[in-house]
Amino acid sequence: MSRLGSGALGRVVRSGVGRRRVQTLVIAVATMMAVASAVVAGSLMVATNAPFDRAFGQQHGAHITAEFDPDRVSAAQLASTRRLDGVTASAGPFPSTTISPVGRDGGHLPALTLLGRSGPRSDVDELDLKSGRWARKSGEIVLSASFSGPDLKLGSTLMSSGTADARTLTVVGFALSAGGSADVWATPAQARSLATGDSGLTSQMLYRFDSAGTKSRIAADRKKLAAALPSGALVGTQSWLDTKRAADQGAAATIPFLFAFGVLGIVMSVIIVGSVISGSVGTSLRRIGILKAIGFTPREVVRAYVAQALIPAGAGIALGVVLGNLLAVPLLEDTESVYGTVSLSVAWWVDVVVPACALLVVGIAALVPALRAGRLRTVEAIAVGRAPRSARGQWAHRAAGRLPLPRPVTYGLASPFAHPVRAIAMVLAVTFGTVAATFAVGLTQSLDAVAGAQDPENRADVTAISGGPAAGSGPGRVQKAPKQSAAGPERAPAASGPNQEQPSADPEAVRAAVAAQPGTASYYGVATGDATVRGISGTVRAVLYQGDSRPGSYEMIAGHWISGRGQVVVPTRFLERTGTRIGDTVRVTFEKETVRLRIVGEAFDTSDDGTRVHADLDSFATVEPQAFHIEVEPGVSPADYAQELGKVVKPLGGDVFADSAPEGENMILVLEAMAGLLTLMLVSVAGLGVLNSVVLDTRERVHDLGVCKALGMSPRQTVTLVLASVAGIGVLGGLIGVPAGFALHGYVLPVMGEAAGTGLPPSVLEVYDTSQLLLLGLAGVLVALLGAMVPAGWAAKVRTATALRTE
Repeated sequence: MSRLGSGALGRVVRSGVGRRRVQTLVIAVATMMAVASAVVAGSLMVATNAPFDRAFGQQHGAHITAEFDPDRVSAAQLASTRRLDGVTASAGPFPSTTISPVGRDGGHLPALTLLGRSGPRSDVDELDLKSGRWARKSGEIVLSASFSGPDLKLGSTLMSSGTADARTLTVVGFALSAGGSADVWATPAQARSLATGDSGLTSQMLYRFDSAGTKSRIAADRKKLAAALPSGALVGTQSWLDTKRAADQGAAATIPFLFAFGVLGIVMSVIIVGSVISGSVGTSLRRIGILKAIGFTPREVVRAYVAQALIPAGAGIALGVVLGNLLAVPLLEDTESVYGTVSLSVAWWVDVVVPACALLVVGIAALVPALRAGRLRTVEAIAVGRAPRSARGQWAHRAAGRLPLPRPVTYGLASPFAHPVRAIAMVLAVTFGTVAATFAVGLTQSLDAVAGAQDPENRADVTAISGGPAAGSGPGRVQKAPKQSAAGPERAPAASGPNQEQPSADPEAVRAAVAAQPGTASYYGVATGDATVRGISGTVRAVLYQGDSRPGSYEMIAGHWISGRGQVVVPTRFLERTGTRIGDTVRVTFEKETVRLRIVGEAFDTSDDGTRVHADLDSFATVEPQAFHIEVEPGVSPADYAQELGKVVKPLGGDVFADSAPEGENMILVLEAMAGLLTLMLVSVAGLGVLNSVVLDTRERVHDLGVCKALGMSPRQTVTLVLASVAGIGVLGGLIGVPAGFALHGYVLPVMGEAAGTGLPPSVLEVYDTSQLLLLGLAGVLVALLGAMVPAGWAAKVRTATALRTE
């Protein structure tokens, strides 16, 4: 064999790849899709873990940030908690309070947690001083680095509040806390002096534990702290897992669905590659025998057929890496915005490990049928290759012949039984294509439902505002607090300055005008602002509703929407952070008034890090509506209605806006586009898998087709015969694929919700209807028929004499 050398083997490989163009294309596309999905999923996994974990580890971030009531526990008692079992490090106590600073131009920042520390260094939560220096005296503060920008820089001054006795605060530095322990830092004396009766003073302790990697361990550690101190001393805690999840949730929710598509792609690649190489071996027995007769060893035959799979797979893998990097860009940009200064890109090792694993998978999938070629004996391979095929599946032809169908149809229906392995491969290809289509349809509808469920108060036709914070935050929109990230809250834009007129109408007068305005169908009042809730450190955003607020209600995961006084609805994360459940009561302080509210529902609301509370406004004696969201009667133009109502409300000091439809979130649009693209690729691969199998089948049966044509079969009947040979496969693939896709959707969506830190309501999970499922089942048949269309046309065009002369 030495005379043949690698040049002969290379020619055999190139010849096989060139002759089997369909099979080459199928393998390339299948591997490209699988690699692209894997690269995107892998890059997001790295992006959502590496930046936070690296910063958290370097700063010795706190596993638990605990707030204590200084009136109930002394500093000495807090210091003794350092010796609790499982505590590996601690820092504090630090005086902590909440301030609502105001810029020199009157612009407001959101309520911020201010912590008193003598310096950035600490055994726990060692701050990264990004610029400037630490606060050394009264009137100096260090801001979270996320606030750094053109509006706030070193030397900028803020007022500690909007009251007459507010203190002037000068920004002398910007720091980063990976654990999000505070938003502002000052000297301990400054923190104590800024504590007022409204916000109060708490003592913050930071702890690291030897085991804090799960929610259950964090809960156990929290109970340990509470048990070691007087009852009621522990006011609230913040888990590092919550901070990490808040930082990661922008991209973490995308990983499960990308992982699902990646697995589908890999499994389909294995099926397609195995089917292609198996078919190549089955249709090339005589060629294999000749290669062995001229001196090729079994090992070289195996290498030749594995190489025929690896060459197109290599091209597909290279394209998949490029496509995966392109698809990852918009998702990584969204993730990068979460981490602020941390630049994110596809990790180099992802572009190395994924292609290497893909090549290994393709090689193993090709090796199994290639070994069969290597084991064939020379004489048997030549003899079998020249001999007519055995009459496998005759029982199927006899059974199909009894059906009241045209003979070309029954002949085609029985054909797959002559090659059961090939038929199974086609069924699997169609099944996985149908699974992908079913899953993608459900995923798209669920994402649309998610987009529609966000900010329901913005779906009102018209908003009339009377005054308060809502007036300065846009046309009646509920003002949103900044998102929490690994670096703390995102810098919020400054609110309106004093030179801009703020509505200040009497809410009762505005309500009367709305009620009297012709065309009013329904309306409800709303007030928004910062509140404090026992069990959560810092402030939360509160939205208070008056009247029938069902038009602006959030989708409910459990329980019911607000229906009366003393009720509050909270998101999933609020329940997790406070350790409460539906039926429990919580103490909420809003505008100096503290009330106890009963939790009656769990809302699908991820805004404000999942801690926003929705309560009945009449539960508070002194709070008045800041805005009224209005639904107009059918046929009434919101713009005209707003113009007429404005003639009454504006002289009162209020304002009126016709609300525009909310735009879709960019992230959801990206995910839908990506799901559509990946599904199209998977379905295309399924069709190409069918195409490959039908091409092999028609080439093997070309002589039989010639006989049928000689007996009078028309070209149209020939097309019918070939299409009928895959129709049953399409039906079976649809029957299996639709339930499997339905089940995959039911599994992946809750995992996505959990990654985003929320449960999911029925409107997001239950998105399929019967007609859709039936159509998706027919999609399996359509994929099979489209895959067989080209070889069916070739079979119909081949001349009878040519077909009869073909062995």
